[in-house]
Amino acid sequence: MKICVVEGDGIGPEITASTMAVMRIVDDLYKLGMEYEFDDIGFASLKKHGTTLRDETLDRARKCDGIILGPQSHLDYPPRDQGGVNVSAGFRVKLDLYANVRPARTRAGGLAKTDKHMDLVIMREATEGFYPDRNMVAGCGEFMPTEDIALSVRKITAHASNRIARRAFELAQTRRKKVAAIHKANNFILSDGLFLREVRKVAAEFPEVELEEVIVDAMAAYLVRDPSRFDVIVATNFHADILSDLASELSGGLGLAGAINAGDNLAAAQAQHGSAPDIQGQNKANPTSLILSAGMLLKWLGDRHKRQNYCEAAACIEKAIDAVLADPSTRTPDLGGPLGTDAFTECVLEKIKGMSSVAAA
Repeated sequence: MKICVVEGDGIGPEITASTMAVMRIVDDLYKLGMEYEFDDIGFASLKKHGTTLRDETLDRARKCDGIILGPQSHLDYPPRDQGGVNVSAGFRVKLDLYANVRPARTRAGGLAKTDKHMDLVIMREATEGFYPDRNMVAGCGEFMPTEDIALSVRKITAHASNRIARRAFELAQTRRKKVAAIHKANNFILSDGLFLREVRKVAAEFPEVELEEVIVDAMAAYLVRDPSRFDVIVATNFHADILSDLASELSGGLGLAGAINAGDNLAAAQAQHGSAPDIQGQNKANPTSLILSAGMLLKWLGDRHKRQNYCEAAACIEKAIDAVLADPSTRTPDLGGPLGTDAFTECVLEKIKGMSSVAAA
């Protein structure tokens, strides 16, 4: 398997280095046979090539089996006509990585900000919606007719709604067989109405999976009140983006939130958080989110290619992270712990070695 690795901005190089250390040790222990290709995105690419995302980088990624995508400092990029391309959007749209899969669950150690058990997955459509950089074939979906009027166009299609709903119901079949479809169809009658129409079509093909339809503002309250009632949550891009951050914060914080962007033939591991330039280069960053995302990528590859050793490696990564996070003395500063990025990574590596030795015994 060949993985394209792009470090990104801010703390990206640091947490990518931690993630690669984890990937290399499970590669060795579980005989994964991985190969890696490295390229630049973000400010490193802008400095070398005049753009934050080159077509050549996307072409290289397209030819690989998976991608590890570091965080980006989108807000600090120059305008698009000066090379400031939204890297996440570029990967998701140009490579059709339409399913942004975001788990959120409580762990041992008292990190959660809810007293309820939580184990849910948010399936976020990632290629359209209220995102002006990805809903037009040319130009931008956000514009100003006058200096005092700003307009934004939302795009919802039956195709994109149907396929993200299908992935959600397929996932729910392997879990607790419950899907919650999130919408605001009482106001967005046509666009969210179209989304719900396609969700209901897919639901009819999965009679064993329970469908619940929830208005988005009510969903925010329900997640805070009792996240345990939810299993798989499916939503359009904008709604899911906000709700997944809420769910991740309830589980302990964005620093613990893994995610993949999956298409039909390719997937990218990407942390849910940003590039945190304020702590760049200080050995303070928590690499958990990107490490867990890389584990999710291994699981995706294992399922797709029927490689059990990949699935076992993914499970080992998650168990090792859980074990390290359960101990307050082996946490990073964002979680109230004393360890820097490097020391935390060493703890994770030691746990992986210990777990793999026990499994082999």
